[in-house]
Amino acid sequence: MLREAMLTQLGYVPNPALLKQLEDIENHTLGFDKIKKHIMDLHEHLKVDKSYVALSNSNDCFKIKIDSPSPEMIAEAHEKIQHFSEKFKVKVKKLDKKETYYIIGFEN
Repeated sequence: MLREAMLTQLGYVPNPALLKQLEDIENHTLGFDKIKKHIMDLHEHLKVDKSYVALSNSNDCFKIKIDSPSPEMIAEAHEKIQHFSEKFKVKVKKLDKKETYYIIGFEN
């Protein structure tokens, strides 16, 4: 998948700065080529829970942001993230006191 297409699917308008940011994220995400399709699939699955995958502004990684309005939808989003992590062997890190995860990369 081309970087421009990936950014567009994530809801961004591609520009040189975002393309560079995505390249940096790709280079810092362990096994990125093995999991990029799964990251995009997760983004699509989370939309129904008002959650999404985005580029982190503070770290060279993808973040998963849960913006669900109800406790039920929040719980469902957490379950989807856990399932994604276990099924595709993707290491994620939950941030303390936030409904946010970082995608670290593929676990061998």
